[in-house]
Amino acid sequence: MSPRSYRMGQRQADVDGTRARIVEAARAQLTATGALSLDAVAKRADVARATVYYQFGSKTGLLEAVCDALAEQGGMARLAEAFTRPDPWAAVDGFVEVMGGFWAVDRVCTRRLRALAALDEEVGRVVAERDARRREGTRVLAARIDGGPRDAAAVLFVLTGFETFDALAGEEVGPDGDLRAAVPAVTRLARAALGGPPA
Repeated sequence: MSPRSYRMGQRQADVDGTRARIVEAARAQLTATGALSLDAVAKRADVARATVYYQFGSKTGLLEAVCDALAEQGGMARLAEAFTRPDPWAAVDGFVEVMGGFWAVDRVCTRRLRALAALDEEVGRVVAERDARRREGTRVLAARIDGGPRDAAAVLFVLTGFETFDALAGEEVGPDGDLRAAVPAVTRLARAALGGPPA
């Protein structure tokens, strides 16, 4: 490896490290305060405010990066496997399981993020776009269910939302507990509501 290639590789690693540090700082700030100030994130990440803008372009860009990090950590890539299961009920079960794992990544941060979406238009847009992707997934799954109710997609969308997992897991695991504890209940509810066989 040439010295120039090594320097370029090291520079990229430094940039990636800075980016990851800023994303983690944003998550920490959301969890601690329920707000997202770029100045506060920069201070927490020990970088200049201009660095945050350089890396993400805007608050929306930073929010997208936070959501992408949560999705990666939560195994959202496994959705593809769930959707390709030949049996539609197994596909629904897989969808519920993946969503439970995703919502479980950082329960407090996600709760704060979704609450902030109701107050901050920019945050609201990012959360709404993510929810729209999940809604489209529920439409695809509902279309595979023969004889399901007309509102099957809407029902599945509600059942796989953060608020449902948060409420169902709350009684069992406490406010900071693992939302995957709600997966069996959500699976049973989804099958019953959509006219499927018992889980």
